[in-house]
Amino acid sequence: MDMVYIRGLRADAVIGVYDWERNIRQPLVLHLDLASDNRAAAATDGIAEAVDYDAISKRILAYVRDSRFQLIETLAERVAGLVLEEFGIPWLRLTVSKPGAVAEAEDVGVIIERGQRP
Repeated sequence: MDMVYIRGLRADAVIGVYDWERNIRQPLVLHLDLASDNRAAAATDGIAEAVDYDAISKRILAYVRDSRFQLIETLAERVAGLVLEEFGIPWLRLTVSKPGAVAEAEDVGVIIERGQRP
């Protein structure tokens, strides 16, 4: 199985369970591993056969910026579903982190895997 990845995709979102969090935007960082068979793209050197990570990134950024979830778990599920359905990705691993959510921690977040591994 080949992988295409996106690391450090940053977006600000309204996210959180506390009242004060509902009125501000907070930074989120996403990392994605996307299952792919890269042989066709490599053979033709054409974007039509490749995973378009630019299009996926732009779609995720727009979605996250417009979202208003309380939990990063919910956001992760929705983003994973969007990528699987809209871009035909068979399997992905998604990390969503919320830097600064816990003062004593460098980072907190969730990691999910969805879809079927080829």
